[in-house]
Formats: sequence, C-alpha cells, structure tokens
Amino acid sequence: MCTLEKRGRLFLLTLTGDGEHRLNPTLLDSIHSAIIQIRSDPSSSQSVLITTSDGKYFSNGYDLALAETDPPLRAVMSAKLRSLVADLISLPMPTIAAVTGHASAAGFLLAMSHDYTLMRSDRGFLYMSELNIDLIIPAWFMAMIRMKIGSPAARRDVVLAAEKVTADRGLEMGIVHSSHGSAAETIRAAIELGEEIVRRGADGHVYGRMRETLLREVLHSIGSDERASSGMRNSGSKL
Repeated sequence: MCTLEKRGRLFLLTLTGDGEHRLNPTLLDSIHSAIIQIRSDPSSSQSVLITTSDGKYFSNGYDLALAETDPPLRAVMSAKLRSLVADLISLPMPTIAAVTGHASAAGFLLAMSHDYTLMRSDRGFLYMSELNIDLIIPAWFMAMIRMKIGSPAARRDVVLAAEKVTADRGLEMGIVHSSHGSAAETIRAAIELGEEIVRRGADGHVYGRMRETLLREVLHSIGSDERASSGMRNSGSKL
C-alpha cells in the first residue's frame, strides 16, 4: 500500500512497509487512487509530486509469484501499470522519484516515469532483470527506455546486459539526476529539489502538456495492444 502526505506545495507519496513493493493489483490501485487525489487538489498545477518508499526496495517489479497462481492477473497488472504511467505523464506537475532501494524491472520503469530520479549511493540499484529471468521486455517499456536513456551504449548495458546500475553509474548514464549518501539524504534532496521547482512558478497544466508531447512515443506505445507484457512466468527477479 501507499500513503500520501501534503507538505505545502509538495505531495509525498510513499510505498509503505518493509516488503518488496511488488506491483500487484492492490498496490497499483492504491498508487492510482493517490494520483487521482493529487490531480483533484486545487493546488495541483502549482505543486510537485515526490514518490519514494520504505525499506530495502523502491519496487521489485510485478508480483510474478501472484501471477503464477492466477495467470489472468498478468494482463491485469500490465494494464494497471500502463494506466498509472500514462497518468504520471499527463499529471499537471513535475514529478520526482526518490529511489531509496532496489528498483527492478517494472519498478525501474516506474522510477523512470518521473521527471527526475534521485538515488541513494550506499545501497540499491536500478535493474532491468528480464534477460536473466527469460522474459521479453514489453515494447512500451522499450519506448520509455529510449526516451530516458540517451546513450545507445547505456541502453545496451541496461537492456541486453541486465546491468545492475548503481547511483554513480546511473549518473554516468544520465538516468539519475543526483546521488546521495543515505535514504534520508535522498528524500531530503528530493524535497529541496521540489521546493526549488515550486519557486520557479511554472503552470503545471502547461508543463504536463509539454511532457505529454515530449513522451508521445511512450503514450502511443502504452495505447497499443501489449500482449507481450503478459508473458510473465518466473517467480522473481535475481537480486
């Protein structure tokens, strides 16, 4: 589950608990409900969203073990994540992911769906684990990767070598905006960045429309029929 806290013009969305924050239908619905609440707030277009998590994981991706017990949930989880990412792209405010633990596969994709990714340097990595668990990365994931990772060599290492990307390596690749020494420092830096962005005074509706145009390829791919995204079968990523 997640909690939502408003601090002035900052919305702090936290994936709660010490688990892996697997993206099952319950968690995805909880995050989506928080986004709806944020969007309906009168101050939303002058605000910033910060998404973070408790514990060792930001998110360890889809709940593959649950999908093993109920195969139709594979398509449900895929559809719910596509809807959530589309909502983040159209949200009328800047967004920041404060990654304080491992972000794997769909969890990595969730982090990249934010405008800025801040990461702790003492623990955790970003990891597209699909190659190591015999899954094909969906086309809409690839669209996001192409938009968010500029270097062909970096994309190769993330997708075709399944590199476990540390904060410092993420800075080199251009995936990570800044790295910080601990979870607390990462969240503090995200808040400081959010406050700085609020002071700029940009209209969130204009910002959101520009982001939609910038990520048009991702939105187009999200809207397509993603049968490949239901090809989940193993029980977990190799962390």
